[in-house]
Order: sequence, then structure tokens, then C-alpha cells
Amino acid sequence: MATKYGDFYPTKWGFPKALPDGHMPSPQQFMPEYLNDPSFYEKGYHLENVGDGGNFYWVTSPAGYDGGFVVTGSGVIVIDAPPGLGENIQSAVRSVTREPITHLIYSHWHSDHIGAASQFGPEVKIVAHDITRELLTRFPDKYRPLPTETFHTDAELEVGGVKLELSYKGADHCPGNIYIYGPEQKVLTKIDIVSPGSVTFMHCDVSENISGFYQAHDDILSYDFKALIGGHISRWGTREDVEIVREYWHDLLKYAEEGLREMSNAEALQGFVVGLGREYQMVGAENWINSIANYATEKTLTKTTSNGQTWPERLAGATVFTKYHAWTVAETFRTERTHFGYQKEGNGGPFYIA
Repeated sequence: MATKYGDFYPTKWGFPKALPDGHMPSPQQFMPEYLNDPSFYEKGYHLENVGDGGNFYWVTSPAGYDGGFVVTGSGVIVIDAPPGLGENIQSAVRSVTREPITHLIYSHWHSDHIGAASQFGPEVKIVAHDITRELLTRFPDKYRPLPTETFHTDAELEVGGVKLELSYKGADHCPGNIYIYGPEQKVLTKIDIVSPGSVTFMHCDVSENISGFYQAHDDILSYDFKALIGGHISRWGTREDVEIVREYWHDLLKYAEEGLREMSNAEALQGFVVGLGREYQMVGAENWINSIANYATEKTLTKTTSNGQTWPERLAGATVFTKYHAWTVAETFRTERTHFGYQKEGNGGPFYIA
């Protein structure tokens, strides 16, 4: 279907158009069968029972947003309310039970995951972290009602004898982003860290604390789970999915550090600005950070990984998004991790000064 802007908006100031022949197709394990079912797009959702016990459900949408819900016998606990899923989450609930929705858990404050929360009305109790309430109070949105119950570090939500453990381990994707764990079902919900089968969306899924983003992969693996609800994009996840993508991120971190060491000493930095006047120093700065990202991207995508395949063969989006991840990981390595020393008086200093 033709649109006002066609299939791309070009400008000399921005990004070039991406073309399919410049990228690897998604691995088959990222493409579940329901994606070929017309009824998925007609209904607007796909539903699967996950974990143990038969009462925990994962629900996803053609927009690529996931949520979950638990049927307790005394009401339904819904986890997140993405606008891209919208009221279809209520359709999904009604397809398996006539129990009312009594509770809604906010994973974090971002509108793309809870921006349809107002549909449930004032009778539904909303549970979230203290920081989520603070942020929604500071930046009010009628579609994201304030939580009615909050916690600081750990909490337990029990409805009809079914328990969910809520935990906050610090900022990662954003402050207030919590873990939601069903110990009986062995289902873990942790949003915007792992998108099963893929490398996640650009810039570490636009996460705010990249050191926390890395730590979250280890924290996820500390749980005993059979299913992970990650918030995106076409699958629920397994422990193996998390282990695979953790390996990818640590490869990228290693090569980002290598690129920084190679290109951030005094001699290398001078090379990026040679021939440029002071008025064009920002051109050299762009070439410097983009060169580091290119280094980390090439090293990561061409590496033979632990199973004998390359990352484009193992994870969807590797050739599309790795350059954005590499940029973010390199830049936050500079800001969140050690500089290996500092500038001494005069021109004295370590090899890594940028």
C-alpha cells in the first residue's frame, strides 16, 4: 500500500535506507508457526499456556508486544497492558476464563508496555514499584493510572492461593523495572531485557543503565524458570534463549572494549581530527565513536560462536541492530565503567584518555 512517505524518508543528514539483500533473514527458530496463521492478525492476539500448573498464560500481538496473565480461581492477575495489544488482552482472558480481572502489575513505567492500563477501570488494583509510581506522578498520563499498591525491594502478591513474587534489583532497562515470578508455574516475567531468539531492538532496547542491562541477564538466570515473558517480539523464552543472548552481549562488550583501547589513545585520537580545523572537530568525534562501533560490530558478527555458527545464523536482527548496540555499549563503557586511569598533570596520562 502506497503511503505519503513511501517506504523510506531519505535525507543527507540522516540514516541510509536498509535493504533486505544487505542483511541475513531471521533464523527459523525465531519464526513460530502462528505467524503464518491469518486468524492471528484477525483476532489481534495469540495465546499460549506456559510453565507448569496450567494457569499462567503468555499473550502476544501482531505489533510485537507481549504480556501475561494468571488465572487464580478468585480472579485474574494481568501483567502489563501494551497499547499494541490493547483490549485484546481482555479477549484473551475471556477465551480461557470468566473470572474477573482483579489485579494489574506494571513491569515498569514505559507507555509502550502499560499505556492501555486505563481500560481496566478503577476497581482493578494496580501493583508496581515505588519508582514507577514516582515517575507516573511526575509525568502523568490518563492512560496509565497511578499504582494503588507499591513496594521497594521485594513483595508477594497472593490471589486465590496463587502467589507471584515481585522483586526489584536496581535500574536496568529503566529505574523501577521489576521481576515478576510465579514459583509454582516456574514462569518469569522480565520486560525489555531479553527478546527471545533475537538481539533485541536498537541500543540495548533503549535501556538507560547498560551495566544494569548486562547484570539483568545474570539475574534472570538466577531464577528457576521454564518460560520467560520478555515483552517482545514473537516468542516466549527458555533458559537456553537467555544463555545464548548473554553470550552475544558479552562478545559485543569484549570487542567494544578492544575498540576503545585501540582508538582512544592520544595518537589514535589525533588521527581522527587530522586535517580538520577546530570548527570541524565534531566531524572527527563522530568518526571516532562510529569507528569503534564498526570495529565491535565487525568482530562480533564475523566471530564463530560457541556452537560453531555466527551470530547472524543464531539470532534474529543481528546484522540489523548490532551496529546500534555496539555504539551504545562502547559509549556506556566509557561512562559507566573504569577509564583505566586519568590524565596526569601536563601531558602525562594513561593510554586510554577519551
